[in-house]
Amino acid sequence: MKKTIIGCLMNFEKGGDCFSDFDWYAIRENYFKAIQNAGGAGIALPYDMDSISEYMSIIDGLVIIGGWDYSPSYYGEDTKNPDLYSGKDKKIRTMPEREQFDFAILKAALEFDKSILGICAGEQLINIYFGGTLIQHIPDEIPNALEHLRPVPASQIAHDINVVSGTLLHKCVGVKSFGVNSAHHQAVGKPGKGIVVNAHAPDGVIEGVEYPDHKFCLGVEWHPEFELSEHDRNIMKAFVASAK
Repeated sequence: MKKTIIGCLMNFEKGGDCFSDFDWYAIRENYFKAIQNAGGAGIALPYDMDSISEYMSIIDGLVIIGGWDYSPSYYGEDTKNPDLYSGKDKKIRTMPEREQFDFAILKAALEFDKSILGICAGEQLINIYFGGTLIQHIPDEIPNALEHLRPVPASQIAHDINVVSGTLLHKCVGVKSFGVNSAHHQAVGKPGKGIVVNAHAPDGVIEGVEYPDHKFCLGVEWHPEFELSEHDRNIMKAFVASAK
């Protein structure tokens, strides 16, 4: 039986870093492992605008992986805290090499009726695509917020989320609350047109969105590819099953 093929976006690193003197793509192995465990087969998609239609003929679903920040110009804002991107904090960067390709392939996946799962930055991309905004830096905009940017490693649960009943996310996990990891400093601000919020952290930060007018378009702020709970595994299974 043919496996369900899931295309995965990648991050981009300039040559001269720790791995290579030449430019290279980057994606964690556990994205592919989680897809495999859910019954699918993952493949990586290079940034080739001319190949997007060919990618759509191959894949059944698309995972928009986590990564760096999207430029706030995509949602009509200026950078509110330029010091975050000055090199003082290596955890926070923008992703100009990814941006154009990400928007184009998300558009194609919607048009070709492919199942879509956005993880962390991928969740934020879905919201931006539909005209929403982001909170650019949670500590600057939400008083007494949880420490969402790696209070513990992503391989550990950081906090609970509350799931909105009746949403796609709720149908995937079957519970109203569960623990997730956390590795983000931005979050969904104003939801985009047609976007439904499906989860919040205890401090009110939006932890998930979905677009119900598409067969499966789900975004989550945490990283279910770490499979820290049966609920994470069920998200991956529901996504792969929807793509068949």
